[in-house]
Amino acid sequence: MAASAHPALHAAGVYRRSIGAYLRSIAEYPADFWVMALSGTTWQLMLFSFLSILFANVKAIAGWNYHEMLLLAGFLAVSWGSTALFWDGIWDTGKLIVEGDMDYRLTRPAPVLIQVGSKHVGMQVFGDVTLGLVMMTVGWIGAGISAAAVPLALFLLLCAAVIQAALLTIANAVNFWVKGRTPVAAFMLAELQNEAMRFPLTIFPAAVRLVFTFGLPLAFASFIPAQILTGKLDPIWLAAPPLAAAATVLLAVLVFRAGVKAYDSAGH
Repeated sequence: MAASAHPALHAAGVYRRSIGAYLRSIAEYPADFWVMALSGTTWQLMLFSFLSILFANVKAIAGWNYHEMLLLAGFLAVSWGSTALFWDGIWDTGKLIVEGDMDYRLTRPAPVLIQVGSKHVGMQVFGDVTLGLVMMTVGWIGAGISAAAVPLALFLLLCAAVIQAALLTIANAVNFWVKGRTPVAAFMLAELQNEAMRFPLTIFPAAVRLVFTFGLPLAFASFIPAQILTGKLDPIWLAAPPLAAAATVLLAVLVFRAGVKAYDSAGH
């Protein structure tokens, strides 16, 4: 047990030091921090305003009322924003490959994936998460959800953030084979997540719902947790988000390792 725990502890230490170093660097440039934080806040305020205007004209969307939609949008903003807090460095995978900087990560005595994922912090996360929490709170109170469900919401948010981070890892790992500094697959994933998943999945055809649930499990990072919190799903679904998180993490690790094995440096 000790032997198996040592690599995990080492990886956690590398991650903590890497993230800590970047956070200290942020403190040296407060103007950059506030610009990025305000950009995230502006985007979420636009979404908040859009939902308010929309529900001033309609009573519900696919059975979801205004407060339930706020909860869904807020949950997505918090969980998606959290990936920028602890795993934003994964977006630089393509750049590291093209410029040959991945070589340095391969020669260091630390897990390559941890080094890349913890490379930096997305400062826009502070605005995204703050306004996301506001939307969740307004939606939570308006939907009449008990305060006793807060621990459940935190657990579901953790599962959602892990799922999204794992999917981003897979999408960015595509650049090991499709050479280029721009993470096209990751951008497509982000666009799909932010545009499609802020609405109830029930508005889409059955085939699309199946893909988003069991093929590309984005539903487990927003729609299904929101359904669980609002009582729209049977409690048996509580087992689904952690299982989806474990499966996507395993797949992400395997895909990234395969990409590292295929990596032949920038000079080849």
